[in-house]
Amino acid sequence: MTYKVNGTEIYIQPTSGRWAERTKIGFDGNGRPLFAPTREFEMRWNLLDASGTNQLQTWYDSIGATGTSVVELPKYSDTSYNFSEYSGCFVNEPQYNRFFTEHTTSVILLVTNIRT
Repeated sequence: MTYKVNGTEIYIQPTSGRWAERTKIGFDGNGRPLFAPTREFEMRWNLLDASGTNQLQTWYDSIGATGTSVVELPKYSDTSYNFSEYSGCFVNEPQYNRFFTEHTTSVILLVTNIRT
């Protein structure tokens, strides 16, 4: 399976992806932690050349991520790496780190407001 946003496949599949830990928002009366109701998923590319960086940004600009999106991600806590659709998500613009010999290092794309 491949990562998709609004039905559009990401041209360059990420090097890695991970579900981020939910934010702890407090404790209940019994001392158990309370967590935010939504999750985040982070996609990361370790090294992209100029063409790859351009393709990723062009893809992001084309998906129309100005509102909520439908994303296809690995299903949370699924052992067989099946993908599932999540609606009502927000897709942040890719974050680009440093350049190293004409390559972009550590590119991150964060999907937020995921209800599992």
